[in-house]
Amino acid sequence: MTLPDPPPQALLDPDGSLYVFGYGSLIWKPGFGHAGRHPALLRGFHRRFCVWSTHHRGTVERPGLVLGLDRGGACRGVAFRVPAATAPEVLAYLDAREMIGGIYERRMVRVRLLEGGGEKRAVAFIAARAMPSYCRALAPEQAARTIAAGVGCMGPNRDYLLNTLAGLRALGVRDAGLDRIAALLPAGGGEAAPEGERGRFDPRL
Repeated sequence: MTLPDPPPQALLDPDGSLYVFGYGSLIWKPGFGHAGRHPALLRGFHRRFCVWSTHHRGTVERPGLVLGLDRGGACRGVAFRVPAATAPEVLAYLDAREMIGGIYERRMVRVRLLEGGGEKRAVAFIAARAMPSYCRALAPEQAARTIAAGVGCMGPNRDYLLNTLAGLRALGVRDAGLDRIAALLPAGGGEAAPEGERGRFDPRL
């Protein structure tokens, strides 16, 4: 029997706010209002291209790859602070964006704010290892070829990678795994295209 999701109030940090941990596209395109944006560290998971994308960044015939949190290591990203009053609508938006098809699991994690803010409870979306969308380890060369070829309704998979790297650089974060994949992309794709003016979010990958 599937248990019902806890009410939004149960997901709040003791300070009364909802925190959302972003590690990929949420860093540069959160899509929801927030009252604060804090560099943060999550331990126990790392950022990896471990989710096949058949809609947003690829097709069924030619899947792309998007990021997920996979077990082990640590991940630097952003903790978004959301006021309690808007937490229900933000959670509904995030569930529509991340949970369709069961490709991620929404979990409560503990993140450390890196600018003296202490530790917070946060919502994070973890790659669902039991789902067919989960991609086990690929060689960087294979990941680069897949990303270079992927195009979905939200644009080229290449742009997703390059925009994420730009967002991480703005935080002062270097991700060696993503840097290596980007360095292996075939020439000719150009720079990442701005995504802020693209079509409304479609809650499928």
